[in-house]
Amino acid sequence: MKVAILAGGLGTRLSEETNLIPKPMVEIGGRPILWHIMKIYSYWGFNDFIILTGYKSHVIKDYFINYYTRYSDITIDMANNSVELHNHRTEPWKVTMLYTGQETMTGGRLLAAKDIIGRERFMLTYGDGVSNVNIPDLIKSHEHSGKYATLTSIQPSGRFGALDIKEDGAITSFKEKPDGDNAWINGGFFVMEHNVFDYLTEGNDTILERKPLETLAEEGQLNAYKHTGFWRPMDTLKDKNDLTDMWTKGTAPWAMWLK
Repeated sequence: MKVAILAGGLGTRLSEETNLIPKPMVEIGGRPILWHIMKIYSYWGFNDFIILTGYKSHVIKDYFINYYTRYSDITIDMANNSVELHNHRTEPWKVTMLYTGQETMTGGRLLAAKDIIGRERFMLTYGDGVSNVNIPDLIKSHEHSGKYATLTSIQPSGRFGALDIKEDGAITSFKEKPDGDNAWINGGFFVMEHNVFDYLTEGNDTILERKPLETLAEEGQLNAYKHTGFWRPMDTLKDKNDLTDMWTKGTAPWAMWLK
């Protein structure tokens, strides 16, 4: 199953870092948060990625093109113009980097991957949040629901889009960033059927979290997988520093591959 990652936004609330690099490339413990997200999926055996880029896309592209040399020991023979790699440190990943436009909205970025994804079921998440979500259980919840889309819902202190969820997991309404705390909110980590592309009708201007998800909820086609474990976005410099502190101390809950 392919994993699409939204990695094209400006990250204005983290401008201390994102003036030079895109937000998904801001580092936690010396590795981009994008790498951490991919490691989460890879831990569960999902290694086919589509990176939906936009702002400073070349930084992401250069990172993966140079991944072998970045994390391997090398000998450079300048007289012979040759490079020898030692102790390769790499990942079992297939990475497609898809430039989706500088100003394109989240739904438009996903729509750009329609031909690559085809008619297969796929996963989608944001390039700025980490979690210890159980991906196989998430997929089982999606399959059991029989709906077009499942999102991972979490319950933080309330600064994101709120969901009304029925006993069977069906989402009856989707409201982006309402007032109030302790609501179940959209934490990303989606599982989707190809039918979702039919809801992305406004092209590059489609905001996934507005009309598409609202309509899916109204039509009974949006499921919630309730995750009560760790989830944290990297919206601010404080978030970045907190996540780095967890990683440095060896207490990062999302780093399941290290346990």
